[in-house]
Parts: sequence; C-alpha cells; structure tokens
Amino acid sequence: MVRLADNPIADLFDTLRAMSTSAPTRTVADMSYLLTHAGYVLSTQMTAALAEIGLTPRGYCVLFHALEAERTQIELAEISDLDKTTMVVTVDELERAGLAERRPSGRDRRARIIAVTKAGERAVADGSKIADRVHRGVLDALSEEQAGTLVDALTELSRGYLAQPALSATAPSVRRARQRRLSP
Repeated sequence: MVRLADNPIADLFDTLRAMSTSAPTRTVADMSYLLTHAGYVLSTQMTAALAEIGLTPRGYCVLFHALEAERTQIELAEISDLDKTTMVVTVDELERAGLAERRPSGRDRRARIIAVTKAGERAVADGSKIADRVHRGVLDALSEEQAGTLVDALTELSRGYLAQPALSATAPSVRRARQRRLSP
C-alpha cells in the first residue's frame, strides 16, 4: 500500500480499522452466555426426551405441580412460570390428551382446579424418570466434586444474587415476569 507521509486521513483510517477489528479483552467469564447456552441446550434435551412419551416440559411441569396439591389454574400458572394464555393452551392440550381435567374447586366455587387423571399420574411418573435421566446426564458429564459444586452454586445464585430480575425504567421488558421455583 502506498502511503504519503503526514497524511491525517490515512492515519484516521488506520486508527478506525484497528478499533473495528479488535474486541476488548474480557476480564470475567461471560456468565450470560454460559448460563443461557447451557440452559438452552438442557431445555432442548428435556424437550426431546419428554417427547418420547408425548409430553412437553410445560405439560409435565403443570401435571407435576397439580399432583402436589389441589391448585387452581392461576396458581399452577404462577408456580410453572407460565402466562395466562400459555397456561390455557397447555391445560387444553393436557385435557385433549386425557392427562388432566378442569374441575370446580372445593375451596372456592368460582375457581377451577386442574385435576390429574390416572393417565396423567402415569405420565408424571414416566416424566419424572425422564427428567431425572436428563439431569443425571448433565451431572455425569462432570466429576462428582464439580457436579456438587455446580448444584450448590446454582442453588445459591437462584436463592440469592439471581433470585429476582433487575428492574429498569429504561430497559425493555423481558417475557419472564415471574420467578421459577427450584423444583420441576
């Protein structure tokens, strides 16, 4: 490349080229990427595994929590971290599959509970084995010490520093308004 001495325009382009081709050096691991990527891949593995028995992770989660106690559709939506529309679609799918049914609540006649059918109970039992298998696969990819440390660290973060989403008046809102419990 031919270069003229004392050419401020050429010097400016050299400076801009250097700035655009080198990213700043990271000094801390990119936790956003690591947690998001691992969560995404785990989610796809769980989705594929539960599909073997005709369930989705959402459907499994709703059925699982509906078996724990008599709960209304609204309570289950909150526990399962689902918005109202997604919850209605999920329960409709579970009803069509014969895994759950809406019934009047014994506590509040205006409310409807989601009751799990016998087929739904079997689906939850099978789904729990599948969920355990998928989670075991993740933990088995690590040494026993690393697996214990990972579970402890994620549990601590979920209960502490990362327990609540950050609120910002200027940042765009994200879909997740509710927080998930640490169980399925």
